[in-house]
Amino acid sequence: MSLPKLHRQEDVDRTSLPDSHGSGYRNARILAICQGLFTCAISIDLTLTALTGYQLAPDKSLATLPFALITVAGAVVTWFAAFLIQRLGRRLSFALGALAGAIGGAISVWSVFHGHFWSFCIGTAGVGVFQAFAQYYRLAAADAVSAEFKSRAISTVLTGGVIAAVLGPALASWSKDLFPTALFSGAYLMVALLSLLSMVVLLAFYRDTEAAGGAAQAVAETDAPPRSTAEIARQPVFAAALANNVVGSMVMMFIMTAAPLAAVACHHGIDDGANIIQWHLVGMYAPSFFAGALIRRFGLGPIVLAGVALNLACALIAMASTSLPAFYVALLCLGVGWNFMFVGGTTLLAQSYRPSERARTQGLSEFLRYAATALATLAAGPLLEHYGWSALNLAILPLLLICAVVSVWWMLANAAAARNVATAS
Repeated sequence: MSLPKLHRQEDVDRTSLPDSHGSGYRNARILAICQGLFTCAISIDLTLTALTGYQLAPDKSLATLPFALITVAGAVVTWFAAFLIQRLGRRLSFALGALAGAIGGAISVWSVFHGHFWSFCIGTAGVGVFQAFAQYYRLAAADAVSAEFKSRAISTVLTGGVIAAVLGPALASWSKDLFPTALFSGAYLMVALLSLLSMVVLLAFYRDTEAAGGAAQAVAETDAPPRSTAEIARQPVFAAALANNVVGSMVMMFIMTAAPLAAVACHHGIDDGANIIQWHLVGMYAPSFFAGALIRRFGLGPIVLAGVALNLACALIAMASTSLPAFYVALLCLGVGWNFMFVGGTTLLAQSYRPSERARTQGLSEFLRYAATALATLAAGPLLEHYGWSALNLAILPLLLICAVVSVWWMLANAAAARNVATAS
């Protein structure tokens, strides 16, 4: 087997360093802007789509179909998006995803003006396609830097959601009455414009550093043949990545979806429910400013376990009290816990594949995460109705236990591998 070509150390360092001269970290900042634009657009759609669907549906039992199609379209497309990214490159693929969101928003505007339900479904599905591609922003940032900076690059991308988490619902409220003759059409115009702006930013500023032969990627390349999907999945690092990404997202959506309904059922106001979710969204994205630094300081394992512990705290607080402060604190813990698990899980995922295995591994992980999240979203309402808020929080405990066990398994395997390397050297 021939050895990989060596590159000058200064070339490798320049690609890896998290400063203005590092092309990989520059891309992470561009993707943070795109993440913010996407989060604004999707939050508008998620805020108003159920109401718009009810307004347009010929049969009111179909009112939630446009909302569901955002998630369904995202789940279907996410697997194919990974291979399109591999074939066309990230810059063009991400731009196409944003274009799908712009077209979806424009179709939604037309549909609201003309009172056409089924074309509105097509529009929301287009936004789901945008969502599928946007989920790869954080992975693109991780792949463009060296191992020690992956968690920081991922965190940088997610910071784009901080302002957008608050701005999106406010923008939805402001724009829904822009055209008095077609309620909500102005909000979907904002979706189209935000998506279009994201496409312009990507085409103008984002660069495919790996495709251009970036040094960090070149050093990572080996002559080893691609492994089977089963072999990749058996790795402790992949299992831990999947557990944190899937369980973290599933638990978060499960509790977040039910929380506003539970708050109203516990005699709190509708505005209280909305404020709880905004507080939760801040908890989801604000830790991105320091999650990467925490991982570098304390290690990946302790941070993902801290995320599991915060989710456990959410469940225990929610079961102990239904007061308004308890809702706020529980949902804040849920948001911060998700962030730690998501940043940590994505970092682990980026360490689990070779460059030739990237599309298959990322596509599998994202598809499973999407499918589990969709299942949690659909199940939350009926389970809350039949069993109540406390039982809903109790139900997440086995999932958190599984995630903790798998994470500890990876930590032990990683420590054993490090000892073997030290012994061999």
